Amino acid sequence: ISLRNEQKIMHEALLAMLHDRLYQGCRYYIKKGSISDSDMKNMEYLYNGYHSLGGNGTGTELFERVKNLELKGED
Repeated sequence: ISLRNEQKIMHEALLAMLHDRLYQGCRYYIKKGSISDSDMKNMEYLYNGYHSLGGNGTGTELFERVKNLELKGED
């Protein structure tokens, strides 16, 4: 396997892991109906990495829904 192919595989794997974590987190907070400020910052951090690597689609759609949730105090 060439270094270039290995980098592509690692990029795709990292993007998949970020998508999964973003997807699971978003679904949790959407079901909950609210999100704390610190949890929102964590979701933003995940989303920014996901988006910077070229992620879009369902991750972006779910993140936009989370951004519209009610902000609540820490759990």
